[in-house]
Amino acid sequence: MLLKLKNKEYLIIDEFKFKCSIGKNGLKSKKKEGDKCTPKGNFRIGKVYYRADRLNKPETNLNTKIITKNMGWCDDPFNKNYNKEIILNKKNKGEKLFRKDYAYDILITIEYNTKNIRAFKGSAIFIHLTKNYKPTLGCIALKKNDLLVLLKIIKPNTKIKIN
Repeated sequence: MLLKLKNKEYLIIDEFKFKCSIGKNGLKSKKKEGDKCTPKGNFRIGKVYYRADRLNKPETNLNTKIITKNMGWCDDPFNKNYNKEIILNKKNKGEKLFRKDYAYDILITIEYNTKNIRAFKGSAIFIHLTKNYKPTLGCIALKKNDLLVLLKIIKPNTKIKIN
């Protein structure tokens, strides 16, 4: 099963077409940390994270995990946990997953730079929520209902093609 990004504004799978937004600076083959680009390539779909205090467990065949208050994603290229889920504390700093806004109420990890992780190559590439399709910092963003429908369709072996 293949999920495709088309014309930088739609995610397409089977007969479904979802409007989306991407990184502010477009697509890039050689992504770097902080460049606000969405990485080009073919990637596996990873785990689903969600806020159990804001919504029910989503219907999906993917592995799910509840976002806790101290959960984060390491975006520090000098940290040994770069581009991995972490517990935020004084030693570990990173992208907070338990946010005040809605963007990470539910998200799907894109397996970009997750095997043989390379520092400065980019981190925290997700499919997350948007209300207004504003450009992201490198992720792909969908409306909540579209993301919930997408989760019902995709399978653990689904790949995403971004080009």
